[in-house]
Amino acid sequence: MKKSSNFLRIGTIILVLVGCESHKSDHEKMVEFGEKYTAAWNSKNPEKMASFYAENGTLTVNNGTPAVGRKQLAETANSYMETFPDIKLTMDSLVAESGKYRYYWTFTGTNTGPGGTGNKVNFSGFEEWTMNNEGLVQKSIGTYNADEYNRQLSGISN
Repeated sequence: MKKSSNFLRIGTIILVLVGCESHKSDHEKMVEFGEKYTAAWNSKNPEKMASFYAENGTLTVNNGTPAVGRKQLAETANSYMETFPDIKLTMDSLVAESGKYRYYWTFTGTNTGPGGTGNKVNFSGFEEWTMNNEGLVQKSIGTYNADEYNRQLSGISN
């Protein structure tokens, strides 16, 4: 009887956990997505970061030339990861806005990659995501203060 009772308890716990997962709000799911995306950047594995995008997904930063497709997305991520080997990205917040999501982040690192200055940077920005039907980023528009970034990179004080 006791063994059967333990199985019933375990079964109930599993059902509750599965039920909790299926009842997460879209926002909670997106926050979790953002946390995993952040971890992918911090893994220093550019393909892992690119896997959060659709096969033909795009990332445009500060109105520059878009990275299109996972190969270019991985190359973009790799350029930051090589330039800042100690890269640390933190997710500051994630908010829904007009059917899109804004992923606010802070980037810190030391420019010790090839040809690096040795200077530290600490700057914030956001990406505005349009998601596809599979729950991946179809389009990301990234923005940060490039003047502040360049000032820190060059080591010029305020």
